[in-house]
Amino acid sequence: MGFWGYYVVGRSDGSLDALDALADVRDGLVLHEERRDGWQVWRRPSDPDAEAGDMGALARGVTEETGLPALFAFVMGGECVVVEAAAPVGGSWFGCLGREAMARYLGADGLVVEDLFLGARDAAARAVEWACEAGTVAQEAALLAVLEEQVGLSATELLDTFLDRLGLARL
Repeated sequence: MGFWGYYVVGRSDGSLDALDALADVRDGLVLHEERRDGWQVWRRPSDPDAEAGDMGALARGVTEETGLPALFAFVMGGECVVVEAAAPVGGSWFGCLGREAMARYLGADGLVVEDLFLGARDAAARAVEWACEAGTVAQEAALLAVLEEQVGLSATELLDTFLDRLGLARL
């Protein structure tokens, strides 16, 4: 079984884990990666049986506190990723990476991917808007390719590729 847990992506003058918005998930947060222009990626393992929680509220809280876009990702067993992003003007959007694997998880509860997440095309369009607010340049076609990816990459590789294509350049 692969990794289960959160990734928190944001930009701040200080350390993201010091934000009041992250008080409820602060325990266990570890800096995973720093990216250019002050972008930080934090990671927090979670129990597979734990609820993902209200990632939207957390993302909106980070956005409100920093005044900048933020993104939360919940990796499920290293196979798929729930993505919740927020931006000051564009608001929140909800998507997933690894749709085929996500469909298997949701199918166990009688749900389908389309019940919970934006379609890949809509998510790519919202991601481009998010990137614009973040001050980066993103290409919708490149984001769509990651959102439609079905095989070949682990969930964490999908997330890394997604962040790259959002324009959050690696150091």
